[in-house]
Amino acid sequence: MIFFWLCLLIDGALGCGHWKNMVQKYNMNAKNTNHFVVFFAVALIFLLSLCRFYISLSTKRRLKPAAGAFTFFIFILKTFCTVNMRKTIFTLLAALLSLTSVASTTLPLKGQVVKPSDPRIVYTGRICFDNPDAPTFTYPGTQIMATFCGTSLKMVAKPMSGYFMAQIDRAEPFKVSFNAPRDSVVTLATALPDGRHTVRLMYCVEGYDLKPVFRGFVLDPGCQLAEAPRLPERKIEFIGNSITCGYGNESINRDDPFEYETENHYFTYAAETSRQLDAQHWVVARSGIGVYRNYDGPKTGSKDPMPAQYEYTLFNDFKQRWDFSRYQPDVVCINLGTNDLSTNNYDIRRFAEAYRKFLATVRGHYPKAKIVLLCGSMLNGKELELARKTLDQIQAEAKQKGDNEVYRFNFTPQTGDLFYGASWHPSLWQHQKMAAELTAYLRVLMQWF
Repeated sequence: MIFFWLCLLIDGALGCGHWKNMVQKYNMNAKNTNHFVVFFAVALIFLLSLCRFYISLSTKRRLKPAAGAFTFFIFILKTFCTVNMRKTIFTLLAALLSLTSVASTTLPLKGQVVKPSDPRIVYTGRICFDNPDAPTFTYPGTQIMATFCGTSLKMVAKPMSGYFMAQIDRAEPFKVSFNAPRDSVVTLATALPDGRHTVRLMYCVEGYDLKPVFRGFVLDPGCQLAEAPRLPERKIEFIGNSITCGYGNESINRDDPFEYETENHYFTYAAETSRQLDAQHWVVARSGIGVYRNYDGPKTGSKDPMPAQYEYTLFNDFKQRWDFSRYQPDVVCINLGTNDLSTNNYDIRRFAEAYRKFLATVRGHYPKAKIVLLCGSMLNGKELELARKTLDQIQAEAKQKGDNEVYRFNFTPQTGDLFYGASWHPSLWQHQKMAAELTAYLRVLMQWF
């Protein structure tokens, strides 16, 4: 709250448009003066101006004295302080403000709290359990399931964790949000018939910058979780980019930018195919990622494409290597290459070589799995032809080396007849078409009838 009013005061005293210009002018040479004295003088002026502002706000009097004091603080800062001193002052003041900010004390949760470490909770996906009562994850498609008794259910997560899709029993799934800076409890169900119920949660956005944390459930007083739900025996892993994540699939405007509000992995071809085949599906996917070159990356390749991320539990977090023995899929579907070839700055030979190496990596981790090299549905024209030709060649090379369990599958390229999602990505209806195509293919390949 302090920072909110501080920003408001800056805009009111100096004008929103002038603040940026004023900061840019700070690079002028400072006068020679006693830095130590100036530092504390400026800090004192700032604190006095802030106090006067709060007084004027609480008493509903005119704000000119407080605004004037803060303006004088800016003048002193601009006139007498060097650039390095200004940085130091702002850093110190930010620290002081954070120390003076006190969180509100809320009422305790009513009901039976179930910690994430309860063995009756089932998880799927790459999750870091360094703290068993605060499991952390970043990839979309991560799932949390449990059977509970009672008439209601609440979920607890770290504030700003993002969006989840929730389903109670066989009711229609719905989206829940943890996007408030403090609220960490969301009601998933209330007024249910007293008895046993099942909850299924799926993290439906990319959480690499949100770092979502699950913190448990709250049941009716005196109620408990029941026996853990059973997972499907069939297992799929999807490795992909924004298409697999679900970038923009809840938008109906191709000119929309990326927003968490319109990304929903639950409605992707990957999730829908898995539901149709009654299979588990684990996801390693990130928007913009490639095999050798991320979106619009240098022709020589990016530093952090999928092969650099694949060995780790969390995206862009290289502290914990993933234990591949925790999940051995029956089939792996790799849908990469769109970003490598998406802008006219690619080297097809580098792409092919990186893909070969990545395929060898995946095969090393999953020696018994079938691996399907997917292509589509965003590429078209020359790049689509190059991608298909390259993947066909890689599959043929694998077969020549004795690996007969590498396969190829092409999605029908999107044409806009099913509309576009944000930034020209597949729409919800395009994902449904992709799911129908892939489901039919995998059902035959895997004999999952």
